[in-house]
This record gives sequence, C-alpha cells and structure tokens, in this order.
Amino acid sequence: MRENELTGVIIGCAMRVHTVLGPGLLESAYEACLDYELNKAGLSVGKQIPVPLVYQNIQLECAYRLDLIVENKVIVEIKSVESLKPIHSVQLLTYLKLANCKLGLLINFNVLHLKEGLKRVANNL
Repeated sequence: MRENELTGVIIGCAMRVHTVLGPGLLESAYEACLDYELNKAGLSVGKQIPVPLVYQNIQLECAYRLDLIVENKVIVEIKSVESLKPIHSVQLLTYLKLANCKLGLLINFNVLHLKEGLKRVANNL
C-alpha cells in the first residue's frame, strides 16, 4: 500500500478512536487505541520507536521516539492540545527527514471534530 492510501486508512482508524473516546484524554490513551485499531486493520505498526541521530562525531542512539510508524512508511504524531501550532508541523517534518520517510500525519485528538485536528506533512526528499 502506498503512503497516500495508508493515510486514508490511518485517518479512518483515528476517526473511530475519536468517535468512541472524544476529546480530553492524554496522548498515551489515543496512541494505544489508535495502535489497536491500526493492527486490527491488518497494518504493521511500530510504537514509540527510538530513532538515532548523528551530529558531527556524536551518535545518539535515541534522539527522539516516533509515536507511531505505519508500514515503515507513514509517521503518526499524536497530540492532545488546545490547538496545533506551526512548531508541531515543523517537528514532524524534522522527524520525517531523520527517519527518511516521505509522509506524516499530525493528529490532534483534543478537538470536537477530528477533521479539525488533522494535518498532513510531506517531506520532499
């Protein structure tokens, strides 16, 4: 499945989670439930995956952790904040570059309607 097709499945799963749970919970609750839905949909999901970073002569084994990576193609960054800020998109773009991925989804579950909390971020490798 290609990245664009995957994002459709991921968004559908996220909508199911949001419909059941609604806004107001911690990110970890949404992450666990979205992980469950994605696995139920037959997708390969990595959760809290450490990603190394090389800076000059320094190798950091775990510079940051990806919330979710689906089929080793799409990074999903989960938020539960009042509103998404530009820095959230920049953060996801940095993750995409360091992980050498083309596409990511920024999902803020702390909204009344999930479509208001979705942002697609592309890395033009």
